[in-house]
Amino acid sequence: MSAEINSDSSRENILAVIKEIQVELNKLKTMKRDVVKKSTKRKTAKRRTVAKRKPARKTVKRKSAKRRTVAKRKPARRR
Repeated sequence: MSAEINSDSSRENILAVIKEIQVELNKLKTMKRDVVKKSTKRKTAKRRTVAKRKPARKTVKRKSAKRRTVAKRKPARRR
């Protein structure tokens, strides 16, 4: 009987140790997931703000001076 009791207690001890190891392993896995998640997120590079150029001045199209049409002289009538 003492042999059975010893084997039962040793079995329980082994199972307890295994559970402790599993709990620690799960903790490590969650820590790893957290670290991996942080590193995989890419931070977008800040765009450099380029100084905006002033738009070119709009050239106002000047109206050309109206050409005066010189009235042609009528030829003198023959009598």
